[in-house]
Parts: sequence; structure tokens; C-alpha cells
Amino acid sequence: MSNINSLIGKKKIHFIGIGGISMSGLAEIVHYKGYEVTGSDMKASITTKHLEDLGLTIYYGHDKNNIADDVDLIVYTAAIHEDNPELQLAHEKHITTITRSKFLGILMKHFDTPICVSGTHGKTTTTSMLAHGLMAADLDPTITVGGILKAIHGNIRIGQSPYFLTEACEYCDSFLDFFPQIGIILNIEEDHMDYFKDINQIRHSFQKFSSKIPSNGFLAINGKVPNLDEFTAPLSCKTETFGIGSHYNWTAENITFNDKACASFDVYYNETFMTHLDLHVPGQHNILNALAVCSVYHFLGLELHLLGKGLEAFTGADQRFEIKGKINDITIVDDYAHHPTEIAATLEVAKAYPHNHLYVVFQPHTYTRTKAFLDDFAAVLSSAENVIITDIYAAREKNPGDISAEDIIKKINKKGKNALYMKDFEQIANYLNEHTVPNDLVITMGAGNVNQIAGLLLNK
Repeated sequence: MSNINSLIGKKKIHFIGIGGISMSGLAEIVHYKGYEVTGSDMKASITTKHLEDLGLTIYYGHDKNNIADDVDLIVYTAAIHEDNPELQLAHEKHITTITRSKFLGILMKHFDTPICVSGTHGKTTTTSMLAHGLMAADLDPTITVGGILKAIHGNIRIGQSPYFLTEACEYCDSFLDFFPQIGIILNIEEDHMDYFKDINQIRHSFQKFSSKIPSNGFLAINGKVPNLDEFTAPLSCKTETFGIGSHYNWTAENITFNDKACASFDVYYNETFMTHLDLHVPGQHNILNALAVCSVYHFLGLELHLLGKGLEAFTGADQRFEIKGKINDITIVDDYAHHPTEIAATLEVAKAYPHNHLYVVFQPHTYTRTKAFLDDFAAVLSSAENVIITDIYAAREKNPGDISAEDIIKKINKKGKNALYMKDFEQIANYLNEHTVPNDLVITMGAGNVNQIAGLLLNK
């Protein structure tokens, strides 16, 4: 790994939006490397408290006074707009500014083997799987992951080897700022329609990402990506496919599921048996994630039995069908699903999971996504037994006034299913306390703050 100073060349770095899962990890890495780091965010969180415990100075609220006179680099996220007072001051004082993705790309250049996990869905889980595998092989990787991973006690791990493992998100073409030696494409679907025009533009973005992999690099790609030959033809790197079926390089056979919906299966590479894997994360979609990891593992020259040992300890990242606890024999699960495909996968797991009645509490994430997938949300949620929908989590967006959670409910009700609207989290918790019985399963679902309901239920 090369000297980080040679590329960044700055001494004091300020992060605007430091509480974000990726930003906090980057801040911790450069703090570890000896930089003086400050940051700001709108409110305190577990993440910012952790950074403060490490000795970083964190400001709450965005204000010009948060920028010290000796700050010489400012890192900001895509959610920070030009009218942000800290960013405005940086421009006034000619302080160097850089986006989160470009900064991550610069960090990546210090490593001989950057591994980037991309796809519309499954990035955090697959990155976590591969993290377990690399650690099981004693490769001492540096890791940044978009969730809390128990094995590394957080969202980052700082290693001393040439291996750098990270998620690569397509939103705002962020992953085009990266420099992958090895890439994974888990799937390509419509999402982030506040940025992308259509699926063709999304596909083109993934193609550009893939083209950044050098000729001595490697790409593992889902074999069901449409027009796959056309997609991979221009690439100079080695490419392998994964999927369930005989026409993929990597596939799974003899698949069985236990009573917790976790899969066991044999792994085959070009029709040759390679190993047997027992997963401890539920759902058929995780078979595909594991096959992608097998492909990368094999390319690195690692023995797949080591991956099996690593995956034995992986029971999931946070908010990925995460069992938060039980109360009165009612199981409370939190899941990050906020796209129709993700919801369908989570409901598939839920239906296989032992339970009496199922209650789903869904919080739509962003107005543009809700509007773009309105019919799809209604269709997939109507398959659940009991559905409660709360207000849209705005995230980076302003309310356009033409879409609401109640629009989803109306469409579900038109299908002859019953869905309820509840605005207040306390109201939802009280309703669930009154209506659930032993052996019921409650899932809070979404990428916003709907996970707070689990705490309300468990602390009653």
C-alpha cells in the first residue's frame, strides 16, 4: 500500500455529513492514518458518538463556524447541496473540496487489489460475505461496508494488506470515481429514478463501471443480466457469470433450506464440483450473493473451503432480515428493503420463516422512488397478510405534493387487500401490541427510520 499522503496531500480534513455510513468509515480510516479530522452532521447518532469516542471533533448542524481556519480539504456527500453554508465557505476561502465518491476513489488507489461490489440490490450482504471470506483466508483486508458488520465491530476494518473491499453504488454515477481491480455486478434494475432517466441509462452506467476494470482484472456478473454478451463484449478483463442453472460458470445444485429459510447447496464451477456451503442468512437471493463471492474467491486463488469457514460465522449485516428480538413470543425483524424487488425477497424469506401471522410495517423511501414504483409497491405488498404503511421518508428530497403513502394503500385496497395508514410510530407500536399474538412475525421495512419501531415494541 502506497503512502496515503502522496495522493491526498492534505493535513486537516473536514467531512460534511460525517454521520453517513460511508462518510463515517472514510473519516475513521484517515483518522487512523494520522490526519486531523473534523465533521458535521444534522444530529447526533450512534455513528457520530463512535467517532467522538475516537477523538474526532463533530459539530451538529451545518454552519460556517464549523470550518476551522486550518482546514485544507473538505469532503461532502451527494446529499449536500451548493447552498450548504460550510460548502459555501469552502468556495469563498478556496479550500479544496471533493465528493465522497472521488475521495473513496483516491483511497482506493493506495491498494493493489481494490474489490468493488455493485448492483441494484445485495451490495451490503455480499460485501459482508466476502469480508468474512477474506478474513478467513488471513488476507488482512481493509473493508468499508454499508452497514454494521459484527465481525469487524462496525462498518470499517483497517488492514495492512493490498486488499481493499468496498461497496460500489451507482447513484449519481458514484462508482465511476472508483478504480476496481475486481468487480461484482449482482443485478441491474431500475432505481434512483431521480437521477437516471431509464433502465438503459442505468445499464450504460454499469457498463462504464465494468470498463474501468483492467485487462488483468476480473468481473463476476449475474448471468441473468439482459443481453449479457453485448454487455461484456467490450470488456478487456476476465468475466465469469453466476446463477442457478447449468448455463452459468458458477452455479448451485442440490439446494435445500432449513426451518429458518437458510440454504445449503453444492457449488459447481463449469460443471465441476468445488465445495459445499451452508449459509446462515436466509433467502434464495443469498445463494446468488454467495456464488458471486465464490467466483471472486476462486479468481484470487483461494481455497473455497476457507470461504465456507468464513461464512459459518456470517449471520447477516444489520437491517438485513435482522432479528431485533422477541417479546411475548412475537418475533421482531428489521429489514432495509425499500425497492419492490427487495421487498419481494424479504417477503419470500418471511413466508418460509416459522410464524403464525405476518405484520409488515413499510416506510417508503423518497418521493421519486415511491412515484416510479407505485404499482410495483402495491403489487408486492398486497401479498403480505397484514400491511401498515407510514409516511414517505424524504431523505434528500422535498415533498412535491403529488405522491403519498396513502396512494400505495389505495392501490392495495383496490386489489381487495387491506392495508392501513398510520403516521405516528407510537400509534403503530400500540396497534401491533394490541393485535399480535404469540408466534406472530413483525417486520419493519425501509431505508429510513422505521427501524425505531422495533425499539418501541421491545421496550414496552
